[in-house]
Amino acid sequence: MVAKPSKAEKKIAYDAKLCQLLDEYTQILIAAADNVGSNQLQNIRKGLRGDSIVLMGKNTMMKRSIRMHAEKTGNQAFLNLIPLLQGNVGLIFTKGDLKEVSEEVAKYKVGAPARVGLVAPIDVVVPPGNTGLDPSQTSFFQVLNIPTKINKGTVEIITPVELIKKGEKVGSSEAALLAKLGIRPFSYGLIVLSVYDNGSVFSPEVLDLTEDDLIEKFATGVSMVTALSLAISYPTLSAAPHMFINAYKNVLAVAVATEYSFPQADKVKEYLADPSKFAIAAAPVAAAAGAAPAAAAAEDEKKPEPEEESDDDMGFSLFD
Repeated sequence: MVAKPSKAEKKIAYDAKLCQLLDEYTQILIAAADNVGSNQLQNIRKGLRGDSIVLMGKNTMMKRSIRMHAEKTGNQAFLNLIPLLQGNVGLIFTKGDLKEVSEEVAKYKVGAPARVGLVAPIDVVVPPGNTGLDPSQTSFFQVLNIPTKINKGTVEIITPVELIKKGEKVGSSEAALLAKLGIRPFSYGLIVLSVYDNGSVFSPEVLDLTEDDLIEKFATGVSMVTALSLAISYPTLSAAPHMFINAYKNVLAVAVATEYSFPQADKVKEYLADPSKFAIAAAPVAAAAGAAPAAAAAEDEKKPEPEEESDDDMGFSLFD
């Protein structure tokens, strides 16, 4: 009979495994595992098999192993994981695409009943309709102020009722009622809390950003830098074109108001001296704009109309 490993041997084996994974993988998802059962966790491991490994353990043991491995290897980036190990969490080491792995993990959620004392992660609403319960069960509904009526010998809920609000603890009456109605309002699974990538730690919401989102945020940042640069008259690459245009406008305004001139200002002065030239310059543009519809109308007029078919074309006349 093979002897079972001692507690110290298990700790040594766990430490060696964690250190090996830290050296082998550069991407880690830190996931909360509250109310996740062993069978559910096993299914998640099967679903991620191939390019990802799920490692659970005590936070104190994981922190100790990470701290010692960082000192041993000199890689201080591992220490960024330590503040993230709070509560019931696990580590998902992966070499795949972080977004795809996160989406795969989110698929493995199972329904769970509302247990007494549990903090509700969502609002629980009891829908209207026939409950299938006999009239003797109306006491549950009366305690919870749920409007009901008796229909065909069973209790029927008249209107939808918000039974439990998000963040509230489930009471004994609420849990008993949901159990009688067969409602499993909650669903649990691994929830990704943080992402570790080559020493950088960021929120999982970053994984949902698309290229369009990045371009939009970059454009917003550039516009803010440009506005600040123009406000304090500090030249930057994004503000330089606006500064040149504003400077040209200022010089042009001075030239128009004084005798000073330069080649670009001469044309502006010429137009201001004889405003009729504005109409002359605008006429070719207007003519070109109106020429296209006129040409199209002319082509339609030139098209010959189809001749009506005569009886002669059919080889006989009306009186044959």
